[in-house]
Amino acid sequence: MKKIVAVSNILSWINLVVGSILAFCAFLTIVALPAIAVMVSVVLIGCVVLHSYAALQLRKSIINTSIPLNKQTPVGIRIMGYMALFFTIMLFSNAVYMLQNTKELLKQVQFPKEMKNVDITGVIHGTSIFMLLFSISVIVNVVLNLRLLSWYTIANRSEPK
Repeated sequence: MKKIVAVSNILSWINLVVGSILAFCAFLTIVALPAIAVMVSVVLIGCVVLHSYAALQLRKSIINTSIPLNKQTPVGIRIMGYMALFFTIMLFSNAVYMLQNTKELLKQVQFPKEMKNVDITGVIHGTSIFMLLFSISVIVNVVLNLRLLSWYTIANRSEPK
């Protein structure tokens, strides 16, 4: 149990920091180019951030039993967790597609004449590997925290109050 809580803590902090940076960059994109797709991505990335924060609150309540878990936190962990899973499954599938079809992807994008001799495949591979690692991190964190939440609710129901 201690190992699961420790892994969840590390992944929650990583996802909180990376998700916040990505959400901030996507928010800046909305300011420059307001588009529905970018707004949806900000909301979905925000779900990762909110889930990570709720997971840290759950960890605090598990470690220190005198701190009760807020009534809204379990619902937040579940709802934000499922939305984060939806987002990261899409992110994972896009990363796999990018890795498998890099040449076809480059044929679809039109670059300026100055970039004719620049090799973009390394950038696409690096981006897709980052997307894979981030999505795996979020998926593992969501699954771990859903299990920790179910354990926490079972443990608190059996205690006399």
